[in-house]
Amino acid sequence: MTTLVVGFRLGNDASSRQVTVLVTESGVLHRAHGTYGRLPRVSKPEPSRVLYSRTLFEGEHPLARPIAGLREHHVGYTKKGYSRALVPPAVVRLDVEEHPPFPEVPHRELIQAFIGAAPNTPQPLDTAIGAFRATLGLPTRSANVSWTPRAQPLPPRVEAMLRTLAHGSAISSPQRLPVGWTVTDEGVRLRVGSTGETLDRHAVIELQAALSAWLRFTERPPERAVVEPRQASES
Repeated sequence: MTTLVVGFRLGNDASSRQVTVLVTESGVLHRAHGTYGRLPRVSKPEPSRVLYSRTLFEGEHPLARPIAGLREHHVGYTKKGYSRALVPPAVVRLDVEEHPPFPEVPHRELIQAFIGAAPNTPQPLDTAIGAFRATLGLPTRSANVSWTPRAQPLPPRVEAMLRTLAHGSAISSPQRLPVGWTVTDEGVRLRVGSTGETLDRHAVIELQAALSAWLRFTERPPERAVVEPRQASES
């Protein structure tokens, strides 16, 4: 069997690193990255959340989030200096059968097949995505509409804290704790007992990234819907 994919490969000449990102017709995002001239490291595939549970995400197309992720990766890596199009955005039908989305097993053969078969024809990513969707018989976006990442709504608790800071009030951890923190419109301060230390903006960004990573690392994986063989054949 064949697999229709859309993707790209970008290079960063300053760091001699490259990244390949592609989305398959089934709704799975694949990514590989590494140093020029070396075998890239293949990340674990990222199946569309619709494939986890068709009931929970009823009405959402399996390709919606993976294609959005493809765009976000292209914007993100370009901003990080990956400005060389080693493989311009392209749609390719590969003579490789994609692994089932579960379990998420890295699929190096799929990445390598894309790199070997993709044409070296420069074109915008949205043009390739449009061709990918058209080949699958899906609606396509008007060519004169540009894409920008959609701003994610803030959680209600963050919205409430933002209003607190806007009113000039501080947000603090409970005073009974020996180690705590205070956030004001002027900065972030960590305290241990009666002493403390004010963090600059860079330190706050690093702390936020570390805490986000810890929360993601320790969260429980979502329960996946078990699809019966008969249902799978009908879907």
